[in-house]
Amino acid sequence: MAGITSYGAYIPRYRMNRKVIFDQFGWFNPANASVARGEKAVANYDEDTITMAVAAATDCLNGRDRKEVDGVYLASVSLPFAERQNAVIVSDALNCSSKLRTADFGGSLRSGTTALLSAFDAADAGGNIMVCAADSRVGKPGSAQEYTFGDGAAALLVGNDGVVAEFKGSFSVSRDFIDYRRLPQEKFGHEWEARWIRDEGYGKIIPEAAFGLLRNYGLDIKDFAKIVIACPVQAAFVGLVKTLGAKPEQIQDNMMSNVGDSGSALPFMMFVAALEEAKPGDKIMVISYGNGSDAIYFEVTDEIEKVKKGRKGIKGCLSEKEALPIYGKYLVFKNIIPIEAGIRGEEIPPTAMSVLWREGRTISALVGSRCKVCGTPQYPRHRVCVNPDCGAVDQMEDYHFSDKTGTVNSYTGDNLAFCWDPPQIYGSVDFGDGGRIFLEFTDCELGSLKVGMPVFMSFRKKYADPQRGHYGYFWKAVPVK
Repeated sequence: MAGITSYGAYIPRYRMNRKVIFDQFGWFNPANASVARGEKAVANYDEDTITMAVAAATDCLNGRDRKEVDGVYLASVSLPFAERQNAVIVSDALNCSSKLRTADFGGSLRSGTTALLSAFDAADAGGNIMVCAADSRVGKPGSAQEYTFGDGAAALLVGNDGVVAEFKGSFSVSRDFIDYRRLPQEKFGHEWEARWIRDEGYGKIIPEAAFGLLRNYGLDIKDFAKIVIACPVQAAFVGLVKTLGAKPEQIQDNMMSNVGDSGSALPFMMFVAALEEAKPGDKIMVISYGNGSDAIYFEVTDEIEKVKKGRKGIKGCLSEKEALPIYGKYLVFKNIIPIEAGIRGEEIPPTAMSVLWREGRTISALVGSRCKVCGTPQYPRHRVCVNPDCGAVDQMEDYHFSDKTGTVNSYTGDNLAFCWDPPQIYGSVDFGDGGRIFLEFTDCELGSLKVGMPVFMSFRKKYADPQRGHYGYFWKAVPVK
């Protein structure tokens, strides 16, 4: 039977203490003191749903051959493009084959588990499907959502070989329960009365799905080692534990104190955290919520220990963080307020889509070439080997730089060039097996960089051109912690 064969996660580097928000807007609604606790994950200015999904999927692949992937699904309610498939951008960045199925899933916070169940259907036919869930939602200033929303992503590889968590069954409930909603043209969402959502939504729909699963498969809640309840409302979360009759040690932490409500990614991220601690034979129930609920039943296999090494996962991401104490910076990163970009910031030349198409994986996946005669890698691709002792012509094969680490060869901070988080930092990076690329640096401060410092490649948003409906993506260098 199909199941999870690998997993990965991504949490942005920045964390904002919720008191920073309360210091600015506590005067407007003192009742928000109840949610102004802990911290939330905040995406950098060059991150969005797509870039976080790529990071989580890269963690999930953990060196696996991209050719093994037969499909890429992306679930989110904050997809950057309404009419351009977002999943295929993720697939191209991962350098997967173009002969695969890609699909976006959205419209509901339940879209992650909907995509996962669709992947199990596809896996029954023998495929390996990468399912990513990511969200970077924006709460209106002064609202409770501004405190609770957090950014993050997780990825699950579904297949039949090397299964670490076997898919045993599911039970779904679909209801047009109108709690949270947002129109396509709106930046901020709306919600109905909080107590109504707690009691009639979380309090009734999630138990309906969970008890439906238990009944259909002849199980008892005590059979599960871990129960993932994707409920970000603490009062409802506590009530659900009591309703389900579960013990506290069975309940997976909902990450509200250190990440926040990551939307469609929340059940995935909690599931990955559960897998990181799972033992062979453990039964895990994953329950999502959003216009209904999916309850999914897994059983962990002996393969689990083999996949725990070599990836960041939730644990690794939580250990790497940087405080974001400036509220104004948060507003700019989230594009909530306009900021004076100056003449240099206003100049965005139109993207030559034909050139972008012709360059293809050179840009999207940082694919260069390697000489088949002497083994010298180079970027961008060339017909003639750059090694002066070789000079072979038309003897090149594709070479993937994005999964390689490099070292800083040179760098500078530019206070004249426009950047959403000045100064703009860029320089050259040398790769261990050869090749040098000029790149921007991100997730670091100028004073922290040193020549010779190891860096890894991260897929990021390079520019935004909303007037022409386009976001440009490329790879940047991030110092290894």
